[in-house]
Amino acid sequence: PIFVKLKSSHGDKITSAAEPVLPTDNLFTWLTYLKPMKLSIVVPAFNESATIAALLDAVLRVELPAGVTREIVVVDDASSDSTAEIVREVAGSAPHPISLHRHDKNRGKGAALHTGFALATGDYVVIQDADLEYDPRDFNRLLEPVLERGADVVYGSRFKGDRPHRILFFWHSIGNQLLTLCANAVSNLNLTDMETCYKMIRRDLLVSLPLKEQRFGFEPEVTIRLARIPGVSIYEVGIGYFGRTYEEGKKIGWRDGVRAFWVIFKVGILRR
Repeated sequence: PIFVKLKSSHGDKITSAAEPVLPTDNLFTWLTYLKPMKLSIVVPAFNESATIAALLDAVLRVELPAGVTREIVVVDDASSDSTAEIVREVAGSAPHPISLHRHDKNRGKGAALHTGFALATGDYVVIQDADLEYDPRDFNRLLEPVLERGADVVYGSRFKGDRPHRILFFWHSIGNQLLTLCANAVSNLNLTDMETCYKMIRRDLLVSLPLKEQRFGFEPEVTIRLARIPGVSIYEVGIGYFGRTYEEGKKIGWRDGVRAFWVIFKVGILRR
């Protein structure tokens, strides 16, 4: 028999020699106690010196489920500020591994993610923006379908659930909904938030995809290509969202929305 302490949303359960039980009746979760699951947290960053230290601290402090370890992969997309220096300083005393890779010129968020995926060594990869718009404590919400259902992919939706949401731009929300609708139409999914940063994906599936988009077109491209994997298991959970204004450093613009629609047409229809 295997005797473990299982930490879950139902509280702590401690087994005894007189009453042995498995940590869960789900085989996938049970296996994480025999071979810990490693989560790679990929952080693309460009001129985020104002927030990167606080973001890394939040990622380091979040308490993941028992049996889940972490690594943090930061890709600095040729920042002109002190982003890289701050990452190195935090990494020097961090309780979990933090690696840093720098691009020699700015290539875009998608390119930074491609680099981070290639460097990741975990069983699953989750994307974490460096701007504090997303709360790393929601990793545990994303992990629930993975640990309980063996999900291949989990999206964190800003438009469902009971977590707090900062109220900002009406036309951005309309654009997000239109992009999600179009992506769903060509991929036969029913996501509520295709454009979300929080995507947790099995690494072997992720690195098998022929991803090309260098900027924010990454979001529809990866979604459509994931949907085409035979038998892929995709889930969605509600998360919090603390968006920032352009004055606070938000970078995405209308040109990125136009590009996203083009990617949906190109990848979803022309290359079907």
